[in-house]
Amino acid sequence: MSITTTFKHVSYLWDDVKAAALAGDEVALLVYRSNLLGADLRLTNYGGGNTSCKAIAKDPLTGKDTEVMWVKGSGGDLGTMKRNGLAALHMDRLLNLKNIYRGIEQEDEMVELFNHCIYDLASKAPSIDTALHGFLPFKHIDHLHPDAAIAIAAAKDGKQITKELFGGKIGWVKWQKPGFDLGLLLKECLDENPGIRGIMLGSHGLFTWGDTAYESYMNTLEVIETCAQYLEDNYGKRGPVFGGAKIASLPKEDRLAKAAALAPILRGFCSSQTKMIGHFTDDDRVLQFINSNDLDRLAPLGTSCPDHFLRTKISPLVLNLDTAEDVTNTAAIKDKIGPLFEAYRNMYADYYNTCKHPNSPAIRDANPVIILYPGVGMFSFAKDKQTTRVASEFYINAINVMRGAEAVSAYTSLPRQEAFNIEYWLLEEAKLQRMPKPKALTGRIALVTGSAGGIGKAIAKKFAEEGACVIINDINEERLQSAMEEFQKLFGRDTAAATSLDVTDNATIEKAFTATALAFGGVDIIVNNAGISISKSITDHSIEDWDKLYNILVKGQFLVSKAGTEIMRKQAIGGDIINIVSKNAVVSGPNNAGYGSAKAAQAHMSRLLAAELGGDKIRVNTVNPDAVIADSNIWAGGWAEGRAKAYGVTVAELPAYYAKRTLLNETILPADIANACFAFVGGLLNKSTGNALNVDGGVAAGFLR
Repeated sequence: MSITTTFKHVSYLWDDVKAAALAGDEVALLVYRSNLLGADLRLTNYGGGNTSCKAIAKDPLTGKDTEVMWVKGSGGDLGTMKRNGLAALHMDRLLNLKNIYRGIEQEDEMVELFNHCIYDLASKAPSIDTALHGFLPFKHIDHLHPDAAIAIAAAKDGKQITKELFGGKIGWVKWQKPGFDLGLLLKECLDENPGIRGIMLGSHGLFTWGDTAYESYMNTLEVIETCAQYLEDNYGKRGPVFGGAKIASLPKEDRLAKAAALAPILRGFCSSQTKMIGHFTDDDRVLQFINSNDLDRLAPLGTSCPDHFLRTKISPLVLNLDTAEDVTNTAAIKDKIGPLFEAYRNMYADYYNTCKHPNSPAIRDANPVIILYPGVGMFSFAKDKQTTRVASEFYINAINVMRGAEAVSAYTSLPRQEAFNIEYWLLEEAKLQRMPKPKALTGRIALVTGSAGGIGKAIAKKFAEEGACVIINDINEERLQSAMEEFQKLFGRDTAAATSLDVTDNATIEKAFTATALAFGGVDIIVNNAGISISKSITDHSIEDWDKLYNILVKGQFLVSKAGTEIMRKQAIGGDIINIVSKNAVVSGPNNAGYGSAKAAQAHMSRLLAAELGGDKIRVNTVNPDAVIADSNIWAGGWAEGRAKAYGVTVAELPAYYAKRTLLNETILPADIANACFAFVGGLLNKSTGNALNVDGGVAAGFLR
């Protein structure tokens, strides 16, 4: 077999220098190979597939050589997996499990017995696919879920196509739920077809192997490349892809506008049980599918690969909206699509009740995960941003599979009972139960104005640490970019999005909330934090100073709260508005007429909004800081000098002056304000609105009466 490193449909990433540095360490080469495979999403999806190697190691008890298998552990991702993401098992013990296997009806009990085969007690828990690797004799094995291979595996004539395409060198095992018995079937297939280079799993994926890490890697790439090229050669031969276009997509700008307007409404429906985070894509592959004549036939069939429907649910919801629909008419849209959600929930309940077993876990959230809007794009909704983004990616995988299968044969999905047996598998339920408890703000979306620095950034960080998705915004683009980079380093790619925002400009406010809806689906928490401080005597105070203070502090709070309230009402799941006001709203002091009165206006607007929005379950509360000096932009523009002059101290003496005048003799930090904001939204004060919380170290003159 000639070896080529040039591929059209997959990426050859092997670096001989890096691999040579790992020579002699088969486990290190396994990790290296796994990372390369996981880096190309055409080879396998996020979190999907698994890899293994077998090598000789010293038995820690006897000191004798023993064969050990290292295999990707439960719940890992090939692209990011490290050595500690592997499970290591004694091969002799694993093979001996065959002697006590009681049959497919009891195969789940074998997973617990894997623990008796563990070689490295610090390794990851073995996954359900452990036996599939263990019963094949090869040193290095890859099990992946490439779209190109699954398209053939999910085709009506997949077995025959596989045989003809590979000349009998790739075996075929019909669909069966992953587990101990499937491992035995793989070995049986190999025994009946000696010399094959891989096995196609019906409706599921691909197994390939080699004697070395490199041979396995190359074999995997070559098989997937062959599948992909076969599909490409056949597109259009059986007619237009997906039966051709039924409708045309809206222009890009119009698609995004409709998606942003509709997302909060969809999020409200999908959050009827648990608050969900949204994701939107108008990827060309999605548009080709949702605009096609075959959409109505294929979408209800659902997906085939277990990795797909575990994340996307059994089938998507297709909206009954045309591209000319006025999605800004919230009441009319809710009346039109509300019955779709009710029908979907009933469908899912019927699916559960028809397929459930006596010991099945309770029915889960019956709302759709994937929502398709022909001509516009695809929405997904799940418990957090990573989950919903990955669900979207998986449905694109499913679209690729359907497109390929239809090009060469006819797409077939899993029977509903088989799908249920995977979705409500007791082992899958056990994995879900082992997941960490959601954080207090998981599923919540927060927009904190002026969050690229100072108090605003501290609040946004606190919310992100507690599980929220946050929109970082500022009028300073350089500061905004720096803050976004910091948040990505701290929290990864799925926690924060960034947008410029000038709270005095309604156009930028609308754009910011559009960005929020497109990034996360809506908004739950608004913190009006953006501010400015000017300290001057009444005679020195200019009209320009006055207007600037009232535009930013009062008008800005009004405009942002107004726009946010409109989105919260679309969602109809409640929310929070927190206004960062000040001790100065109630304390009279010198050189403070403009700032202090603007803060008083903010405080009373908070009370007015609390009274108005209570019926919408939108809580409005106030945090009153004082003298937050560290990392605060409030000291810019001469404020520090003005306050120092008013109190007869130097600027350098201000921190000590402020601390000493408090009852607790404490310096107030941005993190203290962030903690106060979290107190209002963290779940313990869900029945509190119209309140003010002072965070000033105790200033008696600022006590609210």
